[in-house]
This record gives sequence, C-alpha cells and structure tokens, in this order.
Amino acid sequence: MTTQTPTSDVVGSEPGKRSIVRIVTASLVGTAVEWYDFFLFGSAAALVFGDVFFGEIGGTNGTLYAFMTYALGFVARPLGGIVFGHFGDRVGRKTMLVVSLLMMGLGTFAIGLLPSYATIGMGAPILLVVCRLVQGFAVGGEWGGAVLMAAEHGHDDHRGFWSSWPQAGVALGNLLATGVLWVLAAVQSEQAFLEWGWRVPFLLSAVLVVLGLWVRLSIEESPVFKEAKADLAAKAEDAGHLPIMEVIREYPREVLIAMGMRMAENISYYIFTVVVLTYAAEYAAIDKAIVLKALLIGAAIQFFVVPAVGALSDRVGRRPLYLFGAVGVGVWTFVFFHLVDTGSPSRILLGVVVGLVLHSFMYAPQAAFFSELFGTSVRYTGASVGYQLASIFAGALAPIIALKLLGDVDDGNTTAVGIYVAIASVVTIVAVLAAKETSRSSLRHDRVL
Repeated sequence: MTTQTPTSDVVGSEPGKRSIVRIVTASLVGTAVEWYDFFLFGSAAALVFGDVFFGEIGGTNGTLYAFMTYALGFVARPLGGIVFGHFGDRVGRKTMLVVSLLMMGLGTFAIGLLPSYATIGMGAPILLVVCRLVQGFAVGGEWGGAVLMAAEHGHDDHRGFWSSWPQAGVALGNLLATGVLWVLAAVQSEQAFLEWGWRVPFLLSAVLVVLGLWVRLSIEESPVFKEAKADLAAKAEDAGHLPIMEVIREYPREVLIAMGMRMAENISYYIFTVVVLTYAAEYAAIDKAIVLKALLIGAAIQFFVVPAVGALSDRVGRRPLYLFGAVGVGVWTFVFFHLVDTGSPSRILLGVVVGLVLHSFMYAPQAAFFSELFGTSVRYTGASVGYQLASIFAGALAPIIALKLLGDVDDGNTTAVGIYVAIASVVTIVAVLAAKETSRSSLRHDRVL
C-alpha cells in the first residue's frame, strides 16, 4: 500500500471551513430527499399498499406482499452501487450524486400517480414493482457518493463528524416522510387516506428533488478524488480496469466486514421504524397516529444524536461505539415490543427513541468507517457494494422475516423477533472485532495505484 501525506487542512481555515459546511449541507439535503422517498415507500407499504395494490388479498397477507415489493428495492441497490460506483470512481462523485437524486425523484413521483388494483388489476402491482426497482437502483448509488463527498472534503481528525451528517440526512428523510404521513392521518378519515391521501407525500417529492438538485449542482468535486485523478485517468485508459473487479481482488475482506457490520444496524432500524407500524395496527390494535408521532419524535432526536456520536467517534474511535450499539439493539428489541404492547403513547415513544439512539451508535460512525476501509480508486464502489449487498440480507428481508416470526395476529411472537435481532447483533459484533480501528487513517491511499 502506498500512502500519500495529507495536504492542507481544509477545515483549519475559514474558507476551508465554509467549503466543508457547504459540501456537508449538500450531502445532507440530497440524502434527506432520497431517503424521504425510500422511507415513504416502507411506511406506505405498512399502512396502505396491501389494500391499494394487492386487491382482495388485503389484511396481513396484503401487507406481506407489499413488504415483498418493498424488499425488491433492496435487491436493486447493489446493482445501483456497482454502476454508480463504477462511474463515481472514474469520472467523479458529484455527477453521480446528481443523477441518483433525479432518478429517485422520478421513481417516487410516479408512484403517486399509479392506478390502483381496483382500476387496472395486476398491472398496478407490476408498475409499483418497476418504480420500486428504480428507487432501489438510485439509492444504491446515493449513499456511497454522499458520504464520500463529506469524508473526502473534511480533515482526517474530524472525518467522523463531517461524514456523519449524510447519515443524519437519513434520519431527516425519515422525519419528513413520517411527518407528512402523520399529518395526513390526523386530518383525514381512514377512507380518504386510503383512497387518495397517501399519494400526496409521493407527489410532494418533486418539490424536494428540485431543492436537492439546486444544492448539489453548486458544490465542487472531492479534493481527494481530484488529487488522484491523473492516476485514475491512466487506469481508466486500461480497458481491463473495472473498479468492481479491483474490489473483489484487493478488498474481499473489507467487503465482508462491511456487510457483517450492517446486519444489526440495518435489521434493527427497520424493526423499530417499519415493522412497528404493522405490529401496532394489526397485532396490538393501536391507533397508527400514536406510532407515527413516536417515530416522528424519534427521527427528530436521531437527527441530532447522529452527528454528536460521529464527533465522539473521532475522539474514542469507531469500533467501541459500534460495538455498544450492536449489543444495545440486540437487548433492547425484547424490551421494545413489551413497551409497544402496553399501548401507552409515552412508553411507545420511549421504545422508539431508545431504539433509534442505540442504532445511532452504529450508524453515525459507519460512513467514516466504511470510507476508511477502501482505497481512493475503488472507494465509491467498495463502500457502496459492502453497504448495499448487506441490505438484501438485512433490511430487505427484515419486515418479511419479522412478520413471519410474529405469526398469528391474535398472539404475536415478539420473542422470536427479538432472537432474530440478537443473532444479527452477534454477526455484527464479530465483524467489528475483525475490523481494524481506522479513525486515525488518511483517505489519501490506494493499494493499486
């Protein structure tokens, strides 16, 4: 491995500080918009898609089919990571971020216009699947580019803090999606929400995409990428150079570590934010507005917790915080469902907030951690592939597996779901222990340049 000495401290001067703040803001806004779109689908799948797009099936089985459609978005994410990563590692991070945002916006807006099963029959779920695949492909390229723009602009000593802001954008996206659904659920009748109200948040995404594009088009390319551009250009002229092949050849261990680290983080998140909606409505007979309000407050709190934990990771390292979060969610899931079962708004809120705070101890340092695992010429591809491949086995399947484990609506087996998350926590703990501490490393390195 060759290591280059870091150049100027881009955070140390005022112009540098203004630059990193602008870059982080662009990453935050764009990521929030994309994940607003992605989370909106998950919430809608839990609340209405079973009835709207799966006709007479309805009920729990209709929701299960909706979750299967939801899972397809995760299947498309690794492909998006590979394609966007390939061009992001060859032509730059910025262009790919603009393309991914535009693609996600079009897919989400289209969902808001789709006819229902009652209108066109099987054509409705087929069109929903197509839109979901577009969403998944786009978000597969979004995460890697957003965190790399923040990580590669910031100084090494503050990388955990700056790169955690795109992660906070995920919480902000969830906050926006849940907030819009909560308002609509509060002001509309159940019938109106089912007939047309659910479409409003999807159509509103067009406004958010325009805002995100305006912000992203104003930023500069990553300085780390620009420094390595001459070497990367030489490699690009080699017809045999493919970033994905270099990742497989040079970084297989790092990809597996990243995948293992995502299991508890990704699975627990969707238990706390998506499965809880179905569990509350179908199993615990709790008004969905109560749970949506708890998720709204939880997302707002997580938005501030993530950068705080990211900054802490610059001081104490990535691994200790990640281990704490993995152990925490493995234990808390058992408590979480007991709190929801009480039906008490304050206890449901406690369950959601603590769950999301524990999740933040993994999610906040994750962006810097994954960026530090890979060299410059394959960093977009490597980080994206490790992150998105795990999503197939974790977040994509989590709602489906959890619903199957819960079983009969009259006697939901929450202990089985707790064991499921605990097993995922063990996998993540092993992966973190296998990883080296990277918080003091430079991003100006590459094994293959």
